[in-house]
Amino acid sequence: MEMKVYSVIGYVLITLHLSAGGFAAPEGWGFLLGAGGALAYLLFIWFVGGMYVSNILHMGVAHKTLEFQGWFVESVTVVFNVAGIYINPVTWVNRHRHHHAFSDHEGDPHKLAGDGFWKTLYLCAFPYACKANLAKDAVLKSRTFRMVSNPYFAVGAQFSSFGLLWLAAGNWVYALALWVSARLSALWINMIQNYWSHDRRFGTRRYDDPEDDAMNIGEWFPVTASFSSSLQNNHHHEPNFLRNSHDPAEYDFGFMTVRALSALGLVRPTSTGARMPDGVALQEVGF
Repeated sequence: MEMKVYSVIGYVLITLHLSAGGFAAPEGWGFLLGAGGALAYLLFIWFVGGMYVSNILHMGVAHKTLEFQGWFVESVTVVFNVAGIYINPVTWVNRHRHHHAFSDHEGDPHKLAGDGFWKTLYLCAFPYACKANLAKDAVLKSRTFRMVSNPYFAVGAQFSSFGLLWLAAGNWVYALALWVSARLSALWINMIQNYWSHDRRFGTRRYDDPEDDAMNIGEWFPVTASFSSSLQNNHHHEPNFLRNSHDPAEYDFGFMTVRALSALGLVRPTSTGARMPDGVALQEVGF
């Protein structure tokens, strides 16, 4: 099978991240231990970040398909923003709702239909302005979310995430190499969702919805990396369904993590999220 460009870029970034960890390893560690530490940090950023963005902010808050235990939501939100990569939950939810309301058209903060790779990459850091405030949920007004959304917290989070990594590694050069490299990998995941799965040259379309360019990128690597957010065509067709896979044959890593959280008693489906949409090739929701 031919490897797609987005997967090649992902593998290159992971290789560079591990190599950076190996070459920047503190004295006495050796290359393998340095690379192992880099892998552990990258897995932390990926997994906790997927829980926070894909499961909690995306499915839990923005689309209200899942209801999480409050303490779990607050814990993941604080941990990832303090020790991982800062993501303002209020602006993220607002932009995502604008993305669905105006997908690939004027008003979409992430990408217009004519925006190419480099413009979309720029928009990951400096998105188009949102037209309104679509993030007025009660949970976003809680003490924890108000604290995390504060601009002073956002600045402090840059120092805390680097400082904690430096403290754990005991070497600022090694910490800086991992801190920067992991953010490049996170940017790649963002581009899977905003660029490659919104360009009709990539992936497939189960539903020929004319109002957007959403595509399904279903290979295991981008699906796993994005917690199934690469299945954009399915998701845009049924945004209030709690899973992004619409066929038993479709691999859905994000839904697998949600089922695991459910088994631990941390989440349950909402009535809207658990409603089986018409036209999907599933016999049951499978929650």
